[in-house]
Amino acid sequence: MRFDWMKRREFVALLGSAVAWPLAGRAEQRAEAAVETKPIGFDPRITPARRDLAAKHLVGVVDAQRFVEGKAYQVGASQAPVRVAPSHEAALLTEALKGERMTIYDVSEDGWAWGQLAGDGYVGFVPAGALVAPGPLPTHKVTALRTFVFPGPSIKLPPAETLSFGCQLVVARMDGPFAMTASGGHVPVLHLAPIETIETDFVAVAERFLGIPYLWGGKTSLGVDCSGLVQLALSACGIPCPRDTDMQEQALGSALARPHALKQLRRGDLVFWKGHVAIARDEATVVHANASRHMAVTFEAVADAIAGIRAIAGEVTSVRRLTPS
Repeated sequence: MRFDWMKRREFVALLGSAVAWPLAGRAEQRAEAAVETKPIGFDPRITPARRDLAAKHLVGVVDAQRFVEGKAYQVGASQAPVRVAPSHEAALLTEALKGERMTIYDVSEDGWAWGQLAGDGYVGFVPAGALVAPGPLPTHKVTALRTFVFPGPSIKLPPAETLSFGCQLVVARMDGPFAMTASGGHVPVLHLAPIETIETDFVAVAERFLGIPYLWGGKTSLGVDCSGLVQLALSACGIPCPRDTDMQEQALGSALARPHALKQLRRGDLVFWKGHVAIARDEATVVHANASRHMAVTFEAVADAIAGIRAIAGEVTSVRRLTPS
């Protein structure tokens, strides 16, 4: 399986040893966590291969005891945790949102499905109960930070479900101020947009998340991490974006020649450190999901962010500027 953002490279190399704090260690810890079960030489985060099992399209590419064809599913729950191991106590790698497609290669007897997300290629374990057979393609997506699904056309009814920004739905018809989904739920029309709707300012999308708590692996309005914020914002603008900071630093935009010249920053530039990313709002401020001091999405002066991160993750490694497509 190939993905748009992977055209710039085949696979990224396995990363080195993890550092000991959440902001700077995300990419390294994720890669290392799966080394015991994934073949050396390919990034385990985006390679559906374990030592006992691998995707059939990897025959001759990786070593595994057996190869299987995957089966298509979609996320039926509001969100599904994607974990490094089949346990509710295992580290959270990322989250899959309602409506996302996933190829599943193995389902354990204790209810864990192992597979690969169609959107960004991430591989991990999800609760099998969060998945359903694929249905019609979604017609709408959630554009509010979060919204409710009501069992009928009234805000006085107890909500049946809570959805986060980016969740995808099949809308059957409009019912006054509500969109009625194919499953009979009622969602406020004001919180939705047609699936083909493209935001025009990904920085503004990220800014909506101001104050949302930091959550390692999070990708919802209940909790988000630094690279998850970037991915959500860019995806809303129709820009394919990989999941982790090291992937993003390799795949997105073009590196500026002088990454430490702060006055060159423009709105939308991506500022990278080892294991962290921030989005420039202008030449003086950034928005980022920051675990070091705020444990939340914050607006921060660029100089303060650099000074605060320097002692933990070192200097800025690059500033990348997205070019219009």
